[in-house]
Parts: sequence; C-alpha cells; structure tokens
Amino acid sequence: MAARLVADVLAALDAQTVIVPGTAAAATVLPRLASSLRSVLDQRKQVATEVEELLEQHPLAKVLISMPGLGIRTSARLLLEIGDISAFATPGHLAAYAGLAPVTAAPAPPSRANTRPKAATRH
Repeated sequence: MAARLVADVLAALDAQTVIVPGTAAAATVLPRLASSLRSVLDQRKQVATEVEELLEQHPLAKVLISMPGLGIRTSARLLLEIGDISAFATPGHLAAYAGLAPVTAAPAPPSRANTRPKAATRH
C-alpha cells in the first residue's frame, strides 16, 4: 500500500498541468519526500526481517507464535517487554505484571475487593 502511495504521488506530479505559485518548489520537494518515504519503507522491511530472524532464535518463539492472537510482532514485543521470563515465579506473577490478574484492593468494601487493576504495570 505504501509503495503504491509513492508511485501515485510521483504519477500525480507528472500529470500536473496547472501552474500555481509554489509549483516549482513542490516539483523540487515532493520527489525528495517520495524518495525519503521509499527509503523509510525499505528500512522498515529490513528491520521486520531482522526482528523475525531474532525471534526465530528465541526458545519460546514457536510457543508464542502458535497462540491465538500472537503473531510475530506481538510475540517480539512481548519478549522485549518481559525480558527473562524466569524472573516470574509463576504464571500468576506474569499476569499480575501485565495487569491481567485480579488484585485485592485493601482497604475496600467487600464488593470491590477483587477487581482488575486499572492499568498494566508500566516502566
């Protein structure tokens, strides 16, 4: 989609027939911006490939990617955020760190004692 956007911008510039103030400046600047966009897209592809290669080397990669809703990007992000999973004694500790486990809010009325935390743990 983004590569098509670059091509569309360049095609629109070539098809331009109306000359207004700033046309010369736009003719100079827009091709450079389109080239920059193309370069950034190429870099993004390269980084995605490198992240995928690094993820494949991790011992938990196959397990994470096999989970519903966890693809390559989410798995890589999860491993990046967690770091060494052995730092969590139990799955419950990991869930609490992620803000997914109910916590006891004390002192609180009994009706609100076991509620989900408002936000996940942030660094």
